[in-house]
Amino acid sequence: MSIHYYLTLHPMEALVASQLEPEVFGAYMAVGTEKGASEQLMFCEVEEDAVAASFDVEYAQRRCVPHSDGRLKNSVYLSVYRVLEAFNPARLGPLWLTTRDGRSLALTQGSYSDPNPWRGNGLYQELCPAHPLVVSSLNPKHFAQFLVSDSGKLALPAVFFADIAIPEEKGGDFTGNIGDYFDQKKTHLAACLADLEAGKGKLTKVVDRSSSSRFGYQVIGRGFYIGSQTGTLAFYPMLSREELKKHHYDWAKSALIL
Repeated sequence: MSIHYYLTLHPMEALVASQLEPEVFGAYMAVGTEKGASEQLMFCEVEEDAVAASFDVEYAQRRCVPHSDGRLKNSVYLSVYRVLEAFNPARLGPLWLTTRDGRSLALTQGSYSDPNPWRGNGLYQELCPAHPLVVSSLNPKHFAQFLVSDSGKLALPAVFFADIAIPEEKGGDFTGNIGDYFDQKKTHLAACLADLEAGKGKLTKVVDRSSSSRFGYQVIGRGFYIGSQTGTLAFYPMLSREELKKHHYDWAKSALIL
């Protein structure tokens, strides 16, 4: 029986061996075997040779075997600390987005291009290993480079983050289908955007230090990014509402996008 290796990125960074196929693994991690849990999950599959370079594959092979009654092994944790940095982002498999009721959507890596048009700032939800919601005058590629740069005092070894659709602001109020994601931070978000646009010399402003626990798929903008200190940037473009409605309707309804 083959073993799959999954790099979970949110809500917890970990490397997990499993005999389950990706969609089944996502459902198991989200709702459990007794359907008692309810947790959003994001993960990628990793090739075994890439895992073997930094982790104990022999341990996984010993432990990740069927149960005595024939049931497949759901999960064997190989690490829960500093996992993302061990992998080349370009070699990661599809990014699986699992909803709280266990439905999964796979995003494949695409070619990165700078946002066009560019409004002069971006809104980014860091998801692994740090978790703040940040506005930045940097586009996604340069924002990733800024976070992992060796020259920075607070550099990360690698980073996974989402581009967030900035809601329109009219008369001091934000508009659009944004759910309750910005309910507690509308005023601060507007102030942070104003500071950047005023050109006060800062490249980033933290909007919320703990918003990742409330992150929902309905606020995703262009997609997801994984950057590393090697300079590699992986881009997972988000599907349009039209594509989701036509081909992934059940997932989009579960994700509160439709």
